[in-house]
Amino acid sequence: MTGKAYLVGAGPGRADLITVRGLEVLRRADVVLHDRLIARELLDEVPPHAEIHFVGKAAGHHVKTQDAINELIVNRVRAGRQVVRLKGGDPFVFGRGGEEALALAETGLPFEVVPGVTSAIAVPAFAGVPVTHRGLSTAFAVVTGHEAPDKPGKSTTDWHALAQIPTLVIMMATRRLDKTCRALIEAGKDPDTPAVAISWGTTDRQEVARATLGTLCEVVEGCQLPTPALVVMGEVAALAGDLSWFRPDGRAAGFVPLPESMPVHQGE
Repeated sequence: MTGKAYLVGAGPGRADLITVRGLEVLRRADVVLHDRLIARELLDEVPPHAEIHFVGKAAGHHVKTQDAINELIVNRVRAGRQVVRLKGGDPFVFGRGGEEALALAETGLPFEVVPGVTSAIAVPAFAGVPVTHRGLSTAFAVVTGHEAPDKPGKSTTDWHALAQIPTLVIMMATRRLDKTCRALIEAGKDPDTPAVAISWGTTDRQEVARATLGTLCEVVEGCQLPTPALVVMGEVAALAGDLSWFRPDGRAAGFVPLPESMPVHQGE
């Protein structure tokens, strides 16, 4: 009997932001492989008989290589198991879900992608920043902050093109933030462009640092903003003050706990 793999987006940090479909397949999984930044409450939804594997990655430290993760998924599906690969945010937004899907496709094994609420949009929203806004921004781009802008001859990011886009969302932003800000300013982006850095967005650990493109590095370093952090640059970032609605104290902010028995569709 052949199993099936589900590449599931767990959402941006809060347990109740997983999709109904994601919660459904998680509750009947035989095997779960999860990342570092998922809400730990979601693991309480896994059936008691299921295997749970932590395969998280942090800068400079990987519990398992991507090849080893792919192999584990493929082997368990071949053994007839229902495998959930639980990834923070959305599997296809800097989540390497495409690589895992290719590994399954190349071996002819069945899989399903369950999209998640991406932190690229949800985290700014929880900080009061709409990534688009009439009169301010009709386009936005999402880019990783892990790639060094000064990487000679190898960078795949066009910083000059990005500097022209009204709103930039930079994920995994702080490790090379100084080089990113410098590259954008050199590419013509105004140093006075509003900017916000958001740490642990959507969770009760959320912190927001407001600045400009030219002062952002100094502000982030000064407040020792913890990772993971995401940065938004553009005129919409100035709305963070007026549109601030989320208080990172959980329940007092209207936090809705994960339901104990959310009805789910059992057919497959």
